[in-house]
Amino acid sequence: MCSTRPAVLLSHIPIDMPEPEGPFATGLPSDVDPTELRAWIEGKTRLDRESRVRGWEERAGRLRVRSAHHEEQLQGAYAELRELGDLAVQEADAPPVQRLQWRIQDGEHALNQAEVALALTEHRLDNLREGTRQTGPGPPKSPIHRLF
Repeated sequence: MCSTRPAVLLSHIPIDMPEPEGPFATGLPSDVDPTELRAWIEGKTRLDRESRVRGWEERAGRLRVRSAHHEEQLQGAYAELRELGDLAVQEADAPPVQRLQWRIQDGEHALNQAEVALALTEHRLDNLREGTRQTGPGPPKSPIHRLF
């Protein structure tokens, strides 16, 4: 028995799939992404402009919280390293110092990823608010709220 929901099977888009030239499905706005499509199929959202703007605003808010969390954690790790002072250099091979260095490295990466995701989300949100298409030249297509 397959444990995957039909909505996931119907809306599966491989991660390495090239950006489509048009909408993912007939009748969808051309800038709907896989996450929005899946949420719509599962009945969690609508595809009218106002609902989509609200969804992207919520996503941006969550990403702001995530970014602030990563920043706070990273600043805490930097503070721990500063407290160690010269000892951190002298005992660089010690497991606690190495774990702290790894925590800083992971924190920098996580913060960078959160900031990039936030910037992309805010860009997408700005485009959606303006009513412009995300990709390609030409006039925006009128959203049709029927799939068939």
